[in-house]
Amino acid sequence: MLSIIKPYPSPLITGRGIDLDFPMLAGCLTLLGLGLIMIASASTEVAAVQSGSALYYMIRHLIYMVLGLGACIVTMMVPIATWQRLGWLMLIGAFGLLVMVIIPGIGREVNGSMRWIGFSFFNVQPSEIAKVFVVIYLAGYLVRRQKEVRESWMGFFKPFIVLLPMAGLLLMEPDFGATVVMMGAAAAMLFLGGVGLFRFSLMVLLAVGAVVLLIQMQPYRMARLTNFADPWADQFGAGYQLSQALIAFGRGEWLGVGLGNSVQKQFYLPEAHTDFVFSVLAEELGAVGSLCTVALFGFVCIRGMYIGLWAEKAKQFFAAYVAYGLSFLWIGQFLINIGVNVGLLPTKGLTLPFLSYGGSSLVICCACLGLLLRIEWESRTHLGSEEMEFHESDFAEEPNHGR
Repeated sequence: MLSIIKPYPSPLITGRGIDLDFPMLAGCLTLLGLGLIMIASASTEVAAVQSGSALYYMIRHLIYMVLGLGACIVTMMVPIATWQRLGWLMLIGAFGLLVMVIIPGIGREVNGSMRWIGFSFFNVQPSEIAKVFVVIYLAGYLVRRQKEVRESWMGFFKPFIVLLPMAGLLLMEPDFGATVVMMGAAAAMLFLGGVGLFRFSLMVLLAVGAVVLLIQMQPYRMARLTNFADPWADQFGAGYQLSQALIAFGRGEWLGVGLGNSVQKQFYLPEAHTDFVFSVLAEELGAVGSLCTVALFGFVCIRGMYIGLWAEKAKQFFAAYVAYGLSFLWIGQFLINIGVNVGLLPTKGLTLPFLSYGGSSLVICCACLGLLLRIEWESRTHLGSEEMEFHESDFAEEPNHGR
């Protein structure tokens, strides 16, 4: 195995040992650890009733964490140039997965949505994979067509020939949240890629119009929009989930009721260990714990943006756009999930990166972390070109700790 990976230097195989962006790694590992603790706390009652073991979801989450860390290591071993070459294949694969998931008999329906492809012991959520593959494809497009994107309308509209059909497949599941996150990250990447302010503003207006139209087309979306503004008007009906989440925040006060002492997780708050794990965290750790968690998320997302900036300064533009795109995916999911939990946004099933229970989300988040660590290392060591020949002497110098 070592003979296979040795020709491809990585942050894990250098002359000076492991050479990683430790602040980024430490931030994400802290979130993973906090997530495991909160899943163990939030899922005990549900797990005991559904499976007979109070630790059922915690053990599964721990297995997903191990798989995710394995995916992180694998992505760190792969040169960024390889991801750039495989961009089109990844895009085709993303379309294939999104088509498969809506085919009866292949896709698995949960709570009225066909978002998973079921296997014997686990489920795969193609939308999580598709979002990352779209970022990689779009980063390659921005590099290949940089001048066209910045100067012509055609270069601006071409990516939407791919993005709009993919958004349509996501809406057929339906997965409105993933659609918003994917399109938001794509829009941010186009803006950072040099799209003019006028064209970008037009895109934003069209996107807002499309969101309004999509909300009005489905009665349940319209109901969520009206109910979240005043969940107490129907607190035992359409506003039940949000009202219970807000009760959790209220019970937590400043310092929380103590780890493991949440009342809302005891069948009052639905999806307490998945979409609403942050509400349980707020109840048990209080406003102080919640704000520290938000600050940690902010640090990780900003660090990801800085990794993109460092890659751009090193003239590694594909890597820079990938870093920006992955960071915006995290930012989008973070803002939507927290916004839903505190009642600032309509209720939407979207996981909290690194914290929520969910195998696909956790593994993909860890794989994205591996990509970001690889990008940071290549930009810092200036070894981002696939044409360069690597030798052990290339890694003899001490790392630059200026960051």
